[in-house]
Formats: sequence, structure tokens, C-alpha cells
Amino acid sequence: MNTNTAPTPLDTLLYEVRGNVAVITLNRPERMNTLGGSMKPDLARAFFEFARNDQRVRAVLVTGAGERAFCAGADIKERADGQPVGTDYFVAQKATHDLFRNIEEFEKPVIAAINGVALGGGLEIALCCDIRWAASGARFGLPEIKLGVIPAAGGTQRLPRLIGEARAKELILTADLIDAETALRYGIVSRVLPQAELMPAALELAQRIAEHPPLAVRFAKRAINRGMQADLDSGLEYERYAAAMIIDSDDRKEGMRAFVEKRKPVFTGR
Repeated sequence: MNTNTAPTPLDTLLYEVRGNVAVITLNRPERMNTLGGSMKPDLARAFFEFARNDQRVRAVLVTGAGERAFCAGADIKERADGQPVGTDYFVAQKATHDLFRNIEEFEKPVIAAINGVALGGGLEIALCCDIRWAASGARFGLPEIKLGVIPAAGGTQRLPRLIGEARAKELILTADLIDAETALRYGIVSRVLPQAELMPAALELAQRIAEHPPLAVRFAKRAINRGMQADLDSGLEYERYAAAMIIDSDDRKEGMRAFVEKRKPVFTGR
């Protein structure tokens, strides 16, 4: 499989393209891949400058460096001495919400390979991904309450929508961590694999999705996302809209022809 690194290096991430998959690796293993330094702007560049503009890339895979952590959340050592003003924080946190929301709404599917702990902001990043697979030794939690703050990068909103209000409140208010099997049972992740199998399996999944027609994948993802925020009738209306947008696409014609001709289709995203 051909691989290519990022056009320009990123301080806190590794970026490479494997086949049709962009692999983004959170790369601060000595700090448990915490969201410090330039990681947030680096994430923005990796998604919206590199992966978005590379026509080869049809799916994105996010993981962490090493085997200890996917991402352990905020870098507390960087923040411990600071005393933010509430009004300033309110404005600044909008940038984090926008970044995470844009990852959630990214037009190409995003898979998280959770190789270790996913805590605080790390779990909140994972919740923005379309599919989450985990290593058997991974652990999950939103422990911010212990520090006198709350999960404020979407955790109080996305987690209840995913696993239900009662379980989300239990996790957030106790600050407890759960293991991978519990996360699987709750629906936070959809598969648990041995550590050594996680990345090869997640890459295979991402590549398999990347081989499908890009427009169909994009609009299916968008219809699901929109529908989850709306009542059923509004969701069905958006589904009709999404289907109508691609009904006359070249990819649909190619898919139909290839099926009839019993050959592998060649999709162009048009």
C-alpha cells in the first residue's frame, strides 16, 4: 500500500495517506497524547487542509501514538497555573466546539481506533467520529468533575445522545472510568479487538468504506447526522433531499452499469 506523509510537518500529529485513507495519529505519547501544544490547530490543518483537499482520501482514521493512550484529554500541567476569566473562556471555548463539530460533520467518514485511554477531551474527540473501535485494554471516562469543571468540549451533549441520559449522568457525575467491554455494552464503541489487531482491522474497515461511492457515503452520513438531531418527519424529508442530490450522479450510473456487467465499479465522486 502506498503511503504519503503530510505536505508539511505537524508538531503534535503524524499524518499519512495509506491507500484511500488518511491516518491521523495524535503524537504526544510522553504526555498521554493530551490536547496541549498546537494539537487543536494541527487537527484543523490535518482535517480541513490536508484530508479535505486530497482527492485520494475518502476516509479518515484517527488513533493515538503508543499503547497507553488514544488521548487523555486536556494537558493539565499546561493549564494548572492559569486562571481564565469566565467571559473569556466562554468565547474561547466556542473555537473548540467549532473544531469538534466540524470534525463530526466532516464530509468524509471518520473512524477512531482507540488504542488506549480516552479521557475528557480525548473521549469527546472520539464521540465526534462516525465509528469507534477500541483495543481491549482501552478505558473511557469524563473525569472533569474531579477537577472542579465539567466536560465542556461536547461531552455533556454527545454522550447522553449516544448512551442515554442516565448512563451519561452516572459516568459524568461519578467521574468513573469504564473498560472497553463496558463501553461496547453501552454503545460507545462498536467493536473491541486485541491491541495488535486494532490498527490493521480499523484500516481495513476504513479502506472498505473508502471504496464505496464517495457521494453516497457523504450524503448517507449527513442524513444520519441530521436525522439524529430532528424529529422523524424532518429526518425523512432530509433523507429524500439527500437521495435526490445524488440520484443523477455519475457514480450511481457507474454502480448500476458495473452491477449489470458484473465488474468492479470505478467511482469518481461525481
